[in-house]
Amino acid sequence: MTDEIKKYLHDIRASISAINDYLGNDRNFFNFQNNRMMKKAIEREFEIIGEAVNKALKIDKNISITSSRKIVDLRNYLAHAYDTVDYSTLWAIISKHLPKLEIEINNLLNAENE
Repeated sequence: MTDEIKKYLHDIRASISAINDYLGNDRNFFNFQNNRMMKKAIEREFEIIGEAVNKALKIDKNISITSSRKIVDLRNYLAHAYDTVDYSTLWAIISKHLPKLEIEINNLLNAENE
C-alpha cells in the first residue's frame, strides 16, 4: 500500500471519528434532524470520506473498500444536490453503514502495520 493511500485511509478514519464525535453518545434521529450545524458538519465529513475513497481508487482500483462506488456517489450527491438531501437516508447510512466502513478502514490500516 502506498503512503498516499494510507493518507487517504487516515483521512477517512478521521472523518468517521469526527462524525461519531458530533453525534456523541446520545445518538438519535430527532437531535440530528433538528440540528442544522450538526447536519452540515456531517455532510462535510461524508464529502471528505467520498473524496478520499475516490482518490484511493484512482491509485488502486482494487482497494478493498465495500461499496466504494456508492461512497463516491454519496459525496457527489451531497456536493451537487445539496438542496435535496434526504436526512432520513443519511441517518440510515450513519447507523447501518458507517460502523462497517470504520471496521474496514481500521482493518486495512492495521494490516499495513503488521
